[in-house]
Amino acid sequence: MLLLPHAAKPLLGAFSVAFTPATFPRFLLLMVGAILTRGRHTVTALLRTLGPLAEGHWSDFHRVLSRASWSPFPLGKVLAALILELIPADQPIVIPVDDTNPQHKGKKVYGKGKHHDACRSTHSHMVWVWGHKWVVLAINVKFPFATRPWALPVLVALYRPEELNKSEGRRHKTPIHLARQLVATLIHWFPRRKFILVGDGGYASHHLAWFCHHHSKHVALVSRFHPKANLYSQPATRTARKAGRPRTRGRKLAVPESVVKRAKRRRAKVNWYGGQQRRVELVSGTGGWYKGGEGLVPVRWVFVHDLDGTHRDEYFYTTDPELKPEQIVSLYTGRWSIEVTFQEVRTHLGFATPRSWCQTSVLRSAPCLLGLFSVVSLLFQRLTHGRNVPVRQTAWHARMEPTFGDAIQAVRQLLWCQTILKQTMFHTVVSKLPPRFRALLLDELCRQT
Repeated sequence: MLLLPHAAKPLLGAFSVAFTPATFPRFLLLMVGAILTRGRHTVTALLRTLGPLAEGHWSDFHRVLSRASWSPFPLGKVLAALILELIPADQPIVIPVDDTNPQHKGKKVYGKGKHHDACRSTHSHMVWVWGHKWVVLAINVKFPFATRPWALPVLVALYRPEELNKSEGRRHKTPIHLARQLVATLIHWFPRRKFILVGDGGYASHHLAWFCHHHSKHVALVSRFHPKANLYSQPATRTARKAGRPRTRGRKLAVPESVVKRAKRRRAKVNWYGGQQRRVELVSGTGGWYKGGEGLVPVRWVFVHDLDGTHRDEYFYTTDPELKPEQIVSLYTGRWSIEVTFQEVRTHLGFATPRSWCQTSVLRSAPCLLGLFSVVSLLFQRLTHGRNVPVRQTAWHARMEPTFGDAIQAVRQLLWCQTILKQTMFHTVVSKLPPRFRALLLDELCRQT
C-alpha cells in the first residue's frame, strides 16, 4: 500500500468512493505518478517514474483507464465538494466554462474531429486542428497567495462530432448543450449554493441564457453581448379575458449600440485581467432578450470602454438584472483564469500527450489530468496553510507571486521525500548524501518542466 504524506492522505483518500478496493490503489499510484512525471504523460511514462512501487503487471495499470468499472463524475462531485469548502456559504460561486482542443492524431482515436484552434487563429487566418474538443467547467477560487483567482476544473465533457453521434444513435449535442448539462449537474449536487456561470462569446447563446433564467434561484449567466441584440420590454399583463394567446413580448427597445451613442458614460474602476484594476467607462441598460420560439429573457447589458486603450470596446450581459455594471465586468474578466489553467495543464501535466484511443480511455484520461490540476492546487493550499509563500526568483524572470509551476514543484518535493524515496531501497543511500547535494538532487527531480 502506498504511504501518503499526512497533508495529502485526507485529500487523496476521499476519491476512494468511486472505485473498488482492487482498483483504487492502482489509480492512486497513477495519480502520484502523473504529478511526479515530467514531459509526456502516458501510462508507460508514469510507471517508469514510479519504478518498483508499481507492483504487478504493467497491463493492470492500463486497464484502470480502459476496462475497470468506475466513472469520472463521482470524482468530480468529490472534487467540487472539497473546493466549495474554501468558499463561504453566503458567497456566490463563479464557474467559468470554456472548451479546449488538444491535438490527437490517429485513425482509430475515438471522438476526434476537426476543430477551430482559437489560440493560433487570427481575424484573417483560420487554423484547424485534428483532435478532441473538451468542454470544461471550473470553479474560481481566490487563494491568499494569489492576486487573481485560480480556475479549478471539476467537470469535463467530450464534444462528439455530429457524424459520430449519428452512427451511435445518440442525439447530437453542441458545446452549449454540454455546458448546460454540466451546470445542471452541479446544481443538482449542490442545490443550496448560488452559481454565476461565465462564458466567452461561444457560450453567449439565448438557449443557455434561457436555461439560467429558468433556474435563476441557482445560477446566473455572464457573457458577451451583441451590440444589435433584439431587446423588448416586458408584455403588459392582461386585465380582462381576451381571445387569443397572450403576448410574449412588449414594445421594441433601442439596440445597445444606439443607446451607447447618445448616453452619457460613467467612469468606474473594475477588476481586470491578471488580478489588476483598470479605469473604464460604462454604459448600462436593461431589457428582454427575445428569440423566436424560445421566449423573452430579462437581461442587463453593459458597454465597456477601456480608458487605457489596450482592449477594444466590449458588450457584456447577465441574466441577473440585480448585478451592478462593475460586477458584470469584473466577473467576465475573471473568466481568463480558465485560459491560464489550460496552458498550465498542457505545460506541467502533459494534457495533450496521452495516447489513449479507445472510447473508455479517451473519456477518462483527459478529465483526470484536468482534475489533477485542482488536486495539486488544493494540496499546495494545504501545505502553505493559506499563507504567502516565498517565490523562487531568477535573474531573467522576476515574479511576485507563486504560479502553478511553484505549486506542483512543492507537491512533487513532498511526494519524493515522504513517499517515493521513503518506500524504496534508495532511502538509505539518499539519507547519507550531504545535505546540499541532496537538496540539489531533489530540486532537479522536482523541476517545473
